[in-house]
Amino acid sequence: MTTINEQLSTTTLLRFATAGSVDDGKSTLVGRLLHDSKSILTDQLEAVEAASLKRGQEAPDLALLTDGLRAEREQGITIDVAYRYFATTRRRFILADTPGHVQYTRNMVTGASTAELAVVLVDARNGVVEQTRRHAAVAALLRVPHVVLAVNKMDLVEYAEPVFAAIAEEFTAYAASLGVPEITAIPISALVGDNVVEPSAHMDWYGGPTVLEHLESVPVSHDLADCPGRFPVQYVIRPQTAELPDYRGYAGQIASGALRVGEAVTVLPSGRTSTVTGIDVLGDPTDIAWAPQSVTVTLADDLDISRGDMIAPSAAAPRTTQDVEATVCHVADQPLVVGQRVLLKHTTRTVKAIVKDIPSRLTLDDLSQHPDPGQLVANDIGRVLVRTAEPLALDAYADSRRTGSFLLIDPADGTTLAAGMAGDSFAAPDAVAEIDDDGWDF
Repeated sequence: MTTINEQLSTTTLLRFATAGSVDDGKSTLVGRLLHDSKSILTDQLEAVEAASLKRGQEAPDLALLTDGLRAEREQGITIDVAYRYFATTRRRFILADTPGHVQYTRNMVTGASTAELAVVLVDARNGVVEQTRRHAAVAALLRVPHVVLAVNKMDLVEYAEPVFAAIAEEFTAYAASLGVPEITAIPISALVGDNVVEPSAHMDWYGGPTVLEHLESVPVSHDLADCPGRFPVQYVIRPQTAELPDYRGYAGQIASGALRVGEAVTVLPSGRTSTVTGIDVLGDPTDIAWAPQSVTVTLADDLDISRGDMIAPSAAAPRTTQDVEATVCHVADQPLVVGQRVLLKHTTRTVKAIVKDIPSRLTLDDLSQHPDPGQLVANDIGRVLVRTAEPLALDAYADSRRTGSFLLIDPADGTTLAAGMAGDSFAAPDAVAEIDDDGWDF
């Protein structure tokens, strides 16, 4: 007889994020999903019931299952990203409940950056609003492959099909224009549970899946395995013992693609070549390993390789560059300005860099570009040109979300300044003109 643990070990994992305007019911949807799928503990439900009674509510407020901060509970809003894990017999899930306020755009970027699916909620009474378009734009910018439009509070519009159809048509047209590859619209009522886990008895005109059914069945085509092989070295293993006097292994996690024994590889940024002679996964030798496995790799040649170097198949090795053009979301309270010295962290490599130019800031409301803003402040999304002190093996974000992303860090105190996506965004800016700097000269 198969145990629950054995069933879960064979199921796939889906990372998804929720987003939407204030009071659209994001946290309530997540709470309903956890409650109706029996993914919460008894003491958690009792704590929610007690907190709800204290606020004068007779029924438990399921939004409190994700609104964990005291300020969130007191104000009835979501401020920070709340991560929750749950599982069914068909799939495991990691969900990120993200805030709806404009000033928390950076939080949504954080939650959606690793998501394979985004659930965008819309209040059926209000339809597609400015914040809805903003969240769709962020999902498109982050290359989230699947988007679900959850038209919530259908019980407040008498479960009217024309209301749902009009909202679904408007949103689908907008999201498709941004390049979102797949959009699924589902009419729900998170408060009473219609079409969240169980099919609704009030909307017989809808024949599609419930939210949970779609989450369980949507294809999870991890682009990691489809991309060229990328292996950032995290640690060099040299036991130098009597049994292994000359052993030199390179440990880390395969970021994308695969590595094979006997394959010709190139080490970047040096450009030196060798051949893979061995791959160990959890101490056991194997002929091939895929992302995101953690492995130890040995090579035929004794090369000078250290943390931060990238090992890639020679047939599909990335180009190295010191000029990084990217779209960034600024997440720090202090602004990012032209000429600022920063650290750029890409996979396991961290190098000195300087912000050469900020050619434009993106207005998510209408996707227009504000030219030459001079700086980016918290929650801004804009184009930057960064010059690095050393070459980086950076892929385009459109090709690989893992090896096309990076962080800009304050070298003074280690604060994360911005999250970057290399290459073109969905709204390509004009060509960036390089400017002189009076700081680090690379």
